[in-house]
Amino acid sequence: MTLSVPPALRSLCLAALVLLLGACAHSAPRNPLATWVPSKNFDERRPVVIVLHYTEQDSVEQSLETLRSRNSGGRVSSHYLVGKDGKTYQLVSDAKRAWHAGAGSWGAITDVNNASIGIEIDNNGKTPYPDAQIDSLIVLLRDLTTRLRIPPTQIIGHSDLAPTRKIDPGPLFPWKRLHEAGFGLWPVADAGEPPAGFDPWLALQAIGYVVDNRGDTVRAFHHRFRGMEGTELDAEDLRILYALTRTTAPESPPPATP
Repeated sequence: MTLSVPPALRSLCLAALVLLLGACAHSAPRNPLATWVPSKNFDERRPVVIVLHYTEQDSVEQSLETLRSRNSGGRVSSHYLVGKDGKTYQLVSDAKRAWHAGAGSWGAITDVNNASIGIEIDNNGKTPYPDAQIDSLIVLLRDLTTRLRIPPTQIIGHSDLAPTRKIDPGPLFPWKRLHEAGFGLWPVADAGEPPAGFDPWLALQAIGYVVDNRGDTVRAFHHRFRGMEGTELDAEDLRILYALTRTTAPESPPPATP
């Protein structure tokens, strides 16, 4: 017996098939110039650095709107947002490329968005960061560095990768507290005095900074390692830079709590 399918139903089935094929093609794009011979020897691309920002806005609600829409400067996003009360929001999958870093570089990484996880922190840049907020940030960093195998030293600020454009997360951000929890770079306490001929600019580059605009780079360095303003290096900066070049990576943080 031949079944008669109504034209409307045939059209609906055809549309569903087209959508299904389109979804498959989108999830596994293949180059039409090559013959597809799949291999099972691969894994997902992974971020290798985590970038911390402050929102420079007045509330989590305002920042969630900005990070999910188009603001005055164009579209922007981040993977996570941490509120003042410690509540953490995720806006973009860890496997996707969020638009948070913009132009800049860190060491050999020139496309930072492609190689990073972006974390926005609800702060206007003028007030201290609450303990609950930093506690949640540390929990999040422990999860990300463990699960995504990001080196725990590779936690940087937006100003570190773009010192000519950005100042966040600012001089009030508690980098030392993060280091005590096992994250980020911090100078060893007993490194001693730098030797004769020590070049601070080479040391800054060894850490990851670009030194094309030295004053801006020093300001970013001061924000991070001294919690102050200033665009000129002094003797204490040289001691810190020498200590940083001798700093070994902190031990990996303990596994994240499920």
